[in-house]
Amino acid sequence: MTNLSVFCFNAVRFMSFALPDSLNKNVPIFVCTMAYPTVPCPLHIFEPCYRLMIRRCIETGTRQFGMCLGDPVKRFAEYGCILEIRNVQFFADGRSVVDSIGKRRFKVLHQGQRDGYNTADIEYIEDQKVQGEDCAELMGLHNCVYEQASSWFHSLKSSLKNRILNHFGPMPEKDADPQINPNGPAWCWWTLAVLPLESRAQLPFLAMRSLKDRLNGIRRVLAFISRNQN
Repeated sequence: MTNLSVFCFNAVRFMSFALPDSLNKNVPIFVCTMAYPTVPCPLHIFEPCYRLMIRRCIETGTRQFGMCLGDPVKRFAEYGCILEIRNVQFFADGRSVVDSIGKRRFKVLHQGQRDGYNTADIEYIEDQKVQGEDCAELMGLHNCVYEQASSWFHSLKSSLKNRILNHFGPMPEKDADPQINPNGPAWCWWTLAVLPLESRAQLPFLAMRSLKDRLNGIRRVLAFISRNQN
């Protein structure tokens, strides 16, 4: 292999590795539903603009796009989640079923459009870490809300539990360190995805940069649901 070939090979390899983290300009946006980090998000693609968008995501190698809720005033919500395409099943009529999973949260800085679908310039958001006494308090809250969420899920009827398991998979295990992931514990997002909440009520959780606030919010929702079930 010549020096030029080696250089080109390494450059392409570096670009394919670096691209997902630097994907923040003109990011394709699917305006549809709520998506969360680590949570599967299966999609049925039939609109021509989104068929084009998915094809481009695959052909460019990014295999990623943003998911946002629709907004009657701004076209789509200010916060969303990057989805990564794991698999696509194409049909003869052009439709496809996309198996995707949530990766990172983002804030929309600027909206755009390309060939019929929305795009956005974005910045990624992460949870703010705490230390010392705040960390110990967070650990206790994390353990408490996890048990509360687990108890609620296991109290559901078998038919509903099975539907949730088939769609979202099992509830993730509790993290030894709830701050190890900059997006927060996977079980929090799984719980939010399966709770009977309207999408507009779920959106603020995606924007939160405080794990403590997110846990307290989940705790209040679980307490409200439990009271109404009794």
